[in-house]
Amino acid sequence: MSEEEMKQNLIDKYTDLLRIKINQNELDVQLAVIKAKLSSYNIDIKSIEEAVTHSKS
Repeated sequence: MSEEEMKQNLIDKYTDLLRIKINQNELDVQLAVIKAKLSSYNIDIKSIEEAVTHSKS
C-alpha cells in the first residue's frame, strides 16, 4: 500500500468515526458495509463476532 493510499484510508476511517459519533444509526450502516466487504473475501465474520462477544464477558 502506498503512502497516499494509507493517508486516504486514514481520512476515510476518521470520517466514518465522525459520522458514527454524530449519528448512532450510522454504526449499523458501517457494520453492514464492512460485513459485505469481508464476506466478499470469504472472511469468517462469525468467528470475529464470537471472539469480540466473549471478550466482553
